[in-house]
Amino acid sequence: MTSTRPPRLQAYRDRRNESFKTGEHSPLNEVQKADFVPLDYFPEDGSLALVLNADKDIPKDSVELPTTTGETRPYIPFGRITFQVDGTDATLTVYREPDRGRLIIPFRDSTNNEETYGAGRTVDPQERPDGKLSVDFNYAYAPYCQYNDNWVCTVPPMENWLKVPIRAGEKLYPNKESSY
Repeated sequence: MTSTRPPRLQAYRDRRNESFKTGEHSPLNEVQKADFVPLDYFPEDGSLALVLNADKDIPKDSVELPTTTGETRPYIPFGRITFQVDGTDATLTVYREPDRGRLIIPFRDSTNNEETYGAGRTVDPQERPDGKLSVDFNYAYAPYCQYNDNWVCTVPPMENWLKVPIRAGEKLYPNKESSY
């Protein structure tokens, strides 16, 4: 028997589009919802779905990361991950949100401003029972401030600015202009 369900990544993307178009907590305003433009994504790249060890030998003191409004938000460093993109080493710091406990990796890469949101994107790593992290950049998403200026978003710290392109996940949203 053949399954008619879309693959997991496509199902995630379909749910995200529906949530943005009709959801009560959508980052889009009513004008953007009425003229909804589906989110655009890079094709799935299996080489950017990673299982990694995190180097947890880093200071765990809370840090304040900047936001798009100039304020800061507290995060707790969890560890650093290192991986390769097209043969080039890349290292990112993983943070834990102190209030929700969720792990996040805010990052910038060489696709910013051209193919992806200029202020960066985020990927949410998942802790595995074996202590490793699943980091799938195909699920990288833009912060809500990409969609309109009514949102405050964390800006990736400079240590998470990559020189390599991460051509996976969400691309630049073309319909921001209608938010004004």
